[in-house]
Amino acid sequence: MQMVKRAVFIFFLFGFALLLTMPKEDIYFGLERELAKQGIELNEGSVEEGIFDLVLKDVAVYIQGVKVATVKKVSFYTLFFYSKVKIEILHTDEGMRSVFSAHFEKVLFSYSIVHPLHIYIKARGSMGEMDGEIFLNKRKVYIDFKNPGKAAGLKRFLKKDERGWYYGF
Repeated sequence: MQMVKRAVFIFFLFGFALLLTMPKEDIYFGLERELAKQGIELNEGSVEEGIFDLVLKDVAVYIQGVKVATVKKVSFYTLFFYSKVKIEILHTDEGMRSVFSAHFEKVLFSYSIVHPLHIYIKARGSMGEMDGEIFLNKRKVYIDFKNPGKAAGLKRFLKKDERGWYYGF
């Protein structure tokens, strides 16, 4: 029994040390390089690394060189079996408002190893509250709008089923 206790203790000690020493900034900049290959650029005002998280402030999002959004704060939080990305105060840019006008107070993406093929989404903003899932194996996004009337600009892209209005491709 003592051997099992020691093995479990060493496993958790190793895991905690790995989390403390994980190069979160380097992982983020690697992700930024991969996004750049897809034509998506992120210009952040500041990057702060914590013990379990990485915080970006004043992020400008560019797609194909066109500024599409500004984000006040993005937090990446990770543990062994759970990760989340929290986006606070996202505004679409002036030039994009004719195509898609939205303001989000909070957007939360969460991933758990319990459901390895799903990423869960929760959002609150000018279009009301939304819940959704990204199905990695099917390459589909399901977003359920709680009040589709507020998403009038998007209604032509939405479909309806028994759960409510959704966007899927």
